[in-house]
Amino acid sequence: MVSRLRVVRAFVLLAGFFLLGFVLLAAIGGLDWLLVTRAAGARGSLAQGAALTASLLLAVAIVRGMFAFLRAGRLREERQAIAVAPDDQPELWALVRAAAEATGEQPPDELYLDARVNASVAEESRLLGLLPGRRRMHIGVPLVVGMTVQQLRGVLAHEFGHYANLDTRLGGVVMRGRAAVLHTVDVFGRSDTWFHQAVGMLYVKYAHLYLRTSQAVGREQELAADRTAARHAGRDATASALRALPVLDAAYENYLTAYAAMGEPVGALPQRGEVYGGFRRMIEGRSSEDLAELSAGQRLPRPHAYDSHPPIAERVALIEALPEDGRVAGPDDARPALTLLREAAEVFTALEACTLGPEVSSLPRMGWDALVMARAVADAEGWARPLLVATARALRAQSAGDGGVRPAGPVEDGALPGLEEVLDAFDRGLLWSEIADRMPKPQQASWLTGASARNFVRPQVLDGLAGLVDLRLVRAGRATPDLAWSGPRPGLALPEEWARGMDDALDAAVADAPDTALLRSLLAGVEYDAVR
Repeated sequence: MVSRLRVVRAFVLLAGFFLLGFVLLAAIGGLDWLLVTRAAGARGSLAQGAALTASLLLAVAIVRGMFAFLRAGRLREERQAIAVAPDDQPELWALVRAAAEATGEQPPDELYLDARVNASVAEESRLLGLLPGRRRMHIGVPLVVGMTVQQLRGVLAHEFGHYANLDTRLGGVVMRGRAAVLHTVDVFGRSDTWFHQAVGMLYVKYAHLYLRTSQAVGREQELAADRTAARHAGRDATASALRALPVLDAAYENYLTAYAAMGEPVGALPQRGEVYGGFRRMIEGRSSEDLAELSAGQRLPRPHAYDSHPPIAERVALIEALPEDGRVAGPDDARPALTLLREAAEVFTALEACTLGPEVSSLPRMGWDALVMARAVADAEGWARPLLVATARALRAQSAGDGGVRPAGPVEDGALPGLEEVLDAFDRGLLWSEIADRMPKPQQASWLTGASARNFVRPQVLDGLAGLVDLRLVRAGRATPDLAWSGPRPGLALPEEWARGMDDALDAAVADAPDTALLRSLLAGVEYDAVR
């Protein structure tokens, strides 16, 4: 009953947000009429003109806000997703229908798979939610990849709880109204005229009132849907699904950054189907403890002041506080939910086609090993170049005998030294007397001298030298790609003798008194291939 009253209150406030524009327009019109009918004389005419101009600008701002509200209210949320018919994925549809039957609801008319770590439902209701409409359900492929059948059942039961509680009808209008209100306020906030900003302040004040009310509605909807899921899918399945969400979210974010976008610097993509399909390899390659570590070290995002979802920890605690229901997981419940998908590779490929733009989709495709190697080489070249340029300039200055005056002009690639020349320059004492001073540094660090300057530049010099060594090993065939599906990040796998001694050798080479002997001894076993 309390929830329904909150919905009604939000409806009233939503209507008032739109009617606020009419009230303001009527007030402006009334003031203008009084001014026109009461003012007289030349000074009155000037006052009339100034006031009418200001009124016109204010009226434009108000009408602009009303149209922004109407547009936002009419926009149907478009998501990049693939439609899934029952004949395409019968096992997934069977799980969806079972969840619908358990909650006493009708299954959705349309089922979509998208690329989000989330699931959602919507309904195209009519007459402000009084009449039902066509139902849609979205399931994120990362959930299917990372959850068990039992956990996915809990997620589906939660979503059908929204249908059972009429959240997609009455409450759905309220939540769509949140988007409309925020859109209107944003339109005024981006305006650069004080007239629009002045009127915008009225909308902002009203918006705070509406958002506070709709926030309470949204949170009650989520908690009610959780209780529905616990009743029909089981307390443990619901709690397990909720606990899995932040873990999967962190793992997926890590995957997109470290793997799916790995080829961005080299202008390439993984093979077709692997942009999203690779997440399956990461999930299969890491234990649940490894995946949990990806989220354990992350700072929790600061909740939005009007977030409509309660914190996950709070939701889990409320579910676990429920009495035991005696449900025992069956043998099929622990299997990966991905086993429900037929032709999973084709699903991943179809998802790419509808989520990646034409320019991205047209990029060259590379296998994972080739992509790791190409990215490692690009990174190594990027790390090495500042050191090579600084060394080249230092050597040119010394060769010219100009007493350390930096030569002007860019350094061409052909004039850059090789790894041995860099080490020779270090041995000749040029690292801290000439090269370090020519390494790029921010303006605020330009005044540093002595040990402070060395410590500031040393990590950059170390990265540059490591990049040169990596390039030597790659082009000599002594380094191989390491996909690291089991963690921590993809990169190069170096020979065992290098893995043991390289860190010490690099540290010695960039010390205050550089010593390149250890690094040269390691390089002695690598054929020189004119590699820079």
